[in-house]
Amino acid sequence: MRRICVVLMALALGYPATAAAQSDGGPDPAKVRVRIGALLMNPTVGIANIGVDDNVFNESDALQPKSDFTLTVTPRTDLWLQLGRSWLTGTVDEQIVWYQKYSSERSTNNRFLVGWRMPANVVNINLNASYTKTRERLGYEIDLRAPRQNVGLGGAVEGRVMSKTFVGVRAERQTVDFDDTTVFANALLRDELNHVTTTAGLTLRNQLTPLTSIEFTGSRSKDEFEFSSLRNSESTSFGGSVTFDPLALIRGTASFGVRDFKPESPDIPGFTGGTMAVDLTYTLLGSTRFTVRALRDVQYSFDVRQPYYLQTGFDASVAQQIFGPVDAVVRLNRQRLDYRNRAGVPQIDSDRADSVRSYGVGVGYHFGGDVRLGFNVDNVRRDSDIAVRSYDGLKYGAALTYGF
Repeated sequence: MRRICVVLMALALGYPATAAAQSDGGPDPAKVRVRIGALLMNPTVGIANIGVDDNVFNESDALQPKSDFTLTVTPRTDLWLQLGRSWLTGTVDEQIVWYQKYSSERSTNNRFLVGWRMPANVVNINLNASYTKTRERLGYEIDLRAPRQNVGLGGAVEGRVMSKTFVGVRAERQTVDFDDTTVFANALLRDELNHVTTTAGLTLRNQLTPLTSIEFTGSRSKDEFEFSSLRNSESTSFGGSVTFDPLALIRGTASFGVRDFKPESPDIPGFTGGTMAVDLTYTLLGSTRFTVRALRDVQYSFDVRQPYYLQTGFDASVAQQIFGPVDAVVRLNRQRLDYRNRAGVPQIDSDRADSVRSYGVGVGYHFGGDVRLGFNVDNVRRDSDIAVRSYDGLKYGAALTYGF
């Protein structure tokens, strides 16, 4: 982790972008496609997975996986409105999933985000809210498209103590509510996973360059479950992160830290160890784009016998312009799910570790006006000591996008 941080810092300081100043919450001018008075908008749309999913339900070979024709439509609009020195931002994100034969897998997923940012010489204020109503699969464990709603509220206030140093406080509240009747593997998901997470913390941030900042955070969080109180827990976390402005050559955030996770039930073991959350994009010479996402943290399981697992993994892609309007993409994903046993409860497979891996390739042709037509092939496989949890699946088809 230390070596990764050093590399990121070296890249940030050694290859600054050409932007004139730090972003104040407003949009990248290159992303503004529509202007209506003071309202700025960036609409995008994609028609992905126009093709075949040969394992619709993520079933093991013994269950004879089902195949179907599918497509996914993803319209999205980002909005910005300047109010004096502050910015009001918003996102309307839709996803329409359609299957020709298996209508149970069709869904419409909605996500709405709103934020307000007030940058000032002495005090910065950030407020945000989110609402998601979805049937998307939750993580790498639950294969069912389970209906649920997520609501998030958060805020941060920081004050300048030196020319480039800020001290602040943060607070956040997240709720997860599953549909009342959704059952997966004989578990009513509402009873197992409905919960509220509240977090409060202190921050120390230094603005290294106009486009790069480093931050240290200490926080305390609590998870309270509506129907499964034995899962209740408290966590203390310490960490650091480096953030690159969207106008920088490297874009995104990389965070590394330590989490002390303590379930309230004495039957459930705790976890103390390293965590990370990385989401970075780097463009080399304008023709090669590297994207890396990585995660290591505690995730709750639907199975009360093994109430949580430690997920460690990464998702990476490289997109290369081959010639003219033609490009190629290579994708790789690796995940490991290390489960923790509840003491005194019979286990099907004690201390099991599932692994998920996927890889894919794609080629695309860029038309004028940010339109791209591509063809993709992706394979995903989950291996588990529990035979029914293992599966292998292949998706292939075309994709048409605008604005991405």
